[in-house]
Amino acid sequence: MKVVHTIEELRDQLRGQNRTSFVPTMGNLHEGHLALMKLAHQHGDPVVASIFVNRLQFGPNEDFDKYPRTLQDDIDKLQKQNHVYVLFAPNERELYPEPQNYRVSPPHDLGDILEGEFRPGFFVGVTTVVLKLFSCVQPKVAVFGKKDYQQLMIVRNMCRQFALPTEVVPHETVRNGDGLALSSRNRYLSEPERKEAPRLYRLLNEVKDRIRAGEHDSVRVEHDAQRELAAAGWKVDYVSVRRQRDLKAPERAEVEAGEPLVVLAAAKLGPTRLIDNLEI
Repeated sequence: MKVVHTIEELRDQLRGQNRTSFVPTMGNLHEGHLALMKLAHQHGDPVVASIFVNRLQFGPNEDFDKYPRTLQDDIDKLQKQNHVYVLFAPNERELYPEPQNYRVSPPHDLGDILEGEFRPGFFVGVTTVVLKLFSCVQPKVAVFGKKDYQQLMIVRNMCRQFALPTEVVPHETVRNGDGLALSSRNRYLSEPERKEAPRLYRLLNEVKDRIRAGEHDSVRVEHDAQRELAAAGWKVDYVSVRRQRDLKAPERAEVEAGEPLVVLAAAKLGPTRLIDNLEI
């Protein structure tokens, strides 16, 4: 595996390649990330991974400074897996050389709801860095995990809007045996919090089961799940049932008719904010 730190080095490694697949990450890699690399390898060759902790997608009171940076450990994991040909690990000056940078803003009806409501500017940071990374790598395929469901949809829409020649391929959320979605932020959980954390996934399954069993008042189901989380000591941002196709709230008639739905949730357990979702 080649490790490069500049765009020029990256392009030298990829010159003449037209089947490149790409997995962008912020590092601190776990089994979920490695599963993305494996899927990328099935869709194209060579596989490029990137590690870059993107300041633009962190709010002023979020964890940019303490976000785990484990580059050498990440390199060791990727080399053992043997699916990645090039790791692109730029610094901030390489990706953002100008003091005033152009930014990409998703439409408000998708970028300012759910995660966008509770993390203002988050998706501007995501789309800006992803577009820049796509420009550097020029992949045929890019793989994103479904755990970040709204992000996946926004990136897909961005590719379509800008006519980018990149297919965005989703990977199912990778979970621990108790259902907790793998995340770099899970390491922030204390031992008691880690035991409590799977409640989020259990509640998503309860929401799914109630709707599939014929309970069509999705707002009531959401509120019940929120109350249970709050009663267990969580600080809830949202538990929300939305249409898969556009993340808008479904009408009752759509729920009754079997509209494909997704339930999304975000809540803090202690200082750690966890997100998850489940398609219905």
